[in-house]
Amino acid sequence: MQRTIGGAVLELVQGDITLQEVDALFNAANSRLMGGGGVDGAIHRAGGPALLEACRQLAPCPTGEARLTTAGNLKAQYVIHAVGPIYQRDPANDAALLSSAYRSSLELASYHGIRRLAFPSLSTGAYGYPIDEAAPVALSTVITYLQQHPEIELVRFVLFDSRTFDAYQQALASLLKP
Repeated sequence: MQRTIGGAVLELVQGDITLQEVDALFNAANSRLMGGGGVDGAIHRAGGPALLEACRQLAPCPTGEARLTTAGNLKAQYVIHAVGPIYQRDPANDAALLSSAYRSSLELASYHGIRRLAFPSLSTGAYGYPIDEAAPVALSTVITYLQQHPEIELVRFVLFDSRTFDAYQQALASLLKP
């Protein structure tokens, strides 16, 4: 599924984020930036030791913020490590922290001239954020950013399974209703 937002393409695909040929991948990182399970573990395994070493120099990263590293052995040139919230740890701020993680990532991309990006669904794995709640937050944050930042050409959400892909499709359709 593709939509044009401002001058950028916003795309939803189901697949493996580590295989994307974009300028930067976004990692659903933990605050230590040392790899873990899910997307984070997959990106660290594919990126290899150079990625881990780059992360060591930037940790820790607070929730709602992001850090940029080289990508090691990945096809992308960079990895932007975004730390989303653990669901219900701070219920009054969950959505704001999730939005901040996406926005901080996009700001880093713009600052470094990164034009083609691939995001996973942040915080919806081990951090327990319900996909049906996370998808509208993620997409509305990205849409708002793209409307104001023509330097970004492509934001691709690479969603691991059909349940996540379907939730993002429904959220996007709802957000872009005429």
